[in-house]
Amino acid sequence: MEVYSTDDEQREVLRHFFVDNSKVLVISVVLGVGSLVGWRYWYNHYDDAMTAVSSSWQLVNIGLAGQAGQAQLDAAQHFADSNDNNYGALTSLWLARQYAERGDFAVAQTHLQKALGQTREANLQSIINLRLARVQLQQSNVDDALETLDDVKGKGWTALVEDARGDAQVVKGDHHAARAAYEKALQSGALQALVRMKLNNLSS
Repeated sequence: MEVYSTDDEQREVLRHFFVDNSKVLVISVVLGVGSLVGWRYWYNHYDDAMTAVSSSWQLVNIGLAGQAGQAQLDAAQHFADSNDNNYGALTSLWLARQYAERGDFAVAQTHLQKALGQTREANLQSIINLRLARVQLQQSNVDDALETLDDVKGKGWTALVEDARGDAQVVKGDHHAARAAYEKALQSGALQALVRMKLNNLSS
């Protein structure tokens, strides 16, 4: 960036800039105003739409506690299919849990993968990936589970990620890698009792 020695030079440069770029500036202002009006319209429309979605989700959410019947599963499925947003992701996450508890891990994985595509919220994606890795591990897809764990970002998730990574390495038969993962989980300061128990089991 240039530095001008006098106020007169600065004023002259600004004058030339506005003369040379007057048409561009006018167009920019018009586009800016148009964009602002469009943004306000879109924001109001989006806000109204999300309020409606939130209300619908509250109705669906009433049936999301405990073991669900087929009618509740169908209602949740319809809602998840109709909402490509955080609400849809939470519903897909719940559906995955329902099927995992029934032992249908393949269907649970399908719902978790769908949930990943429904949200851009980093923490929610981390939760989904952690559960996806666990579901993949239940199906003995160890390498897939390890790859999924690599997608979980942020230091706050270290204990959960390394605990799951250790479990995956145990299934794989690599106790050295499992121990390294569990020790890393311990260093994060969380899950102390659970991880120490797993380390003790490796030693026995």
